Amino acid sequence: MKILFICTGNTCRSAMAEGLMKKKYPDEEVSSCGLYAFAGDSATPQSIEAMKEYGIDLTSHRARRFSKYMTDEYDIFAVMTAGHYAALSGLIPKERLIILGDGIPDPYGKGKEDYIKCAARIEKAIDELMEKTSKTEIAPLCREDIKDLAVIEKECFSSPWSEEGLGSELTNESACFFTAKRNGTTAGYIGMHTVLDECYIANIAVSPRFRRLSIGDLLLNTAERAARQKKCSFISLEVRVSNTPAISLYKKHGFIPVGERKDFYSSPKENALIMTKNLSEE
Repeated sequence: MKILFICTGNTCRSAMAEGLMKKKYPDEEVSSCGLYAFAGDSATPQSIEAMKEYGIDLTSHRARRFSKYMTDEYDIFAVMTAGHYAALSGLIPKERLIILGDGIPDPYGKGKEDYIKCAARIEKAIDELMEKTSKTEIAPLCREDIKDLAVIEKECFSSPWSEEGLGSELTNESACFFTAKRNGTTAGYIGMHTVLDECYIANIAVSPRFRRLSIGDLLLNTAERAARQKKCSFISLEVRVSNTPAISLYKKHGFIPVGERKDFYSSPKENALIMTKNLSEE
């Protein structure tokens, strides 16, 4: 995930949050800024001293001011207070905007010990955030999911599958479909068909409300595990040649382009890029 921590001046709380996050979760992309920051300001001396307790060097940190152009760059926007949340609620979808922990009071103007206590509070909140954002439930498709999937199909595709078409996969012996749910709400799904040792992804879709939460990654990982359990030698899919974000996602998971299908898609007409991941050689 790409996470942006936001406070007021980007010299205390969000700067410490960025440092802690990078140290504890190095695989995540993280940055910070302030709603009213003066660009180029250094972290406060107290923040620098507090982070030394964690083996983190903030001496090179420089403040950034929040810009509306950042709203498409990050998956999660973690603010420090309800005031920050209110200021950004009209710009950022609520699914991607959160208050860190139960709020992080500003230690500005206080002493080193207050900053150390603030850092400990931030660290705990970051751990809770990572636990919460990773709790997407993946489960096999069931009859009760069909209506939700039909809605997602309409949200995502110009030629969506119908409820009848989706429902027929429940009795298709070659089909293997999984749904992703967050807080009980269906957020997306992936479906594949296996024939002998071959696996073909029929569709993958994530509702626009739940994008940029790594749900596509979880669904692809689930499909790959299922394909391996079925002893498949490869897994393959088609994607519109213009769908750059999806192609990037598939490449990240080890799929490589192997050909094209001319005019495979309609509304609008477009070629399909065939992408395959070889499982037998891994």
